[in-house]
Amino acid sequence: MAEKILEVEDLNKFYGNKQVLHDISFSLNKGDVLTLLGPSGSGKSTLLRCLNGLEEFKSGTIIFEGKKVIPTAKNWQQLRQKIGMVFQSYDLFPNMTVLENILLGPVKVQKRPKAEVEKEAKALLKRVHLEQYANSYPRQLSGGQKQRIAIIRALALHPDLMLFDEVTASLDPEMVRGVLELIKQLSDEDHMTMIIVTHEMNFAKQIADQVLFLENGTIVEDTPGKEFFEHPKTKRAEEFLESMEF
Repeated sequence: MAEKILEVEDLNKFYGNKQVLHDISFSLNKGDVLTLLGPSGSGKSTLLRCLNGLEEFKSGTIIFEGKKVIPTAKNWQQLRQKIGMVFQSYDLFPNMTVLENILLGPVKVQKRPKAEVEKEAKALLKRVHLEQYANSYPRQLSGGQKQRIAIIRALALHPDLMLFDEVTASLDPEMVRGVLELIKQLSDEDHMTMIIVTHEMNFAKQIADQVLFLENGTIVEDTPGKEFFEHPKTKRAEEFLESMEF
């Protein structure tokens, strides 16, 4: 039987008086890839940020690896070592080299031996064909290279779950492919558990074990990946796929 890594029950989120997430409930099995799809403003990124404490939620329950999350700053700090997140804006430290960016979390936060982490970091850089940039600064890299470094930096913490928030949105089209290939490799070869917000429909179809389709902060569909793209259950999902020229 599949092992659940994440369960979300009746999650509600407000900005002031405006409710932006309405009774969000879903579960995710270990090793699966969940894609969050839907029009802009539907709550996808907000939901993702609630799952690792970057946004506070009003009510509801998050259970991660069998334990209910108590949403305190200290707990979230510890959980972020297990729930990695990559943003569209890279968020690399500009005053640090690529290698220093990767070493920071494992060495400073996890207190792992620097020599051990450095060896692993160099192996990860080699995996994405960027080993020659270990001592370069972020300003010397292209957008696609920076995004792959951001993914490597998150992987160096050995997370059990990875969150990807529109990681190709700010990239030039020719740079998108390398980033998506890396994420697909993490799924196919590493069997990494992931939640992905994306507008890349062909990529989502290839990688999704499960699709949550959101609109106005509500789950309209929770469907197996292949089924969503071939036989959407709702008219709204059908319209969305047509609008994406898919």
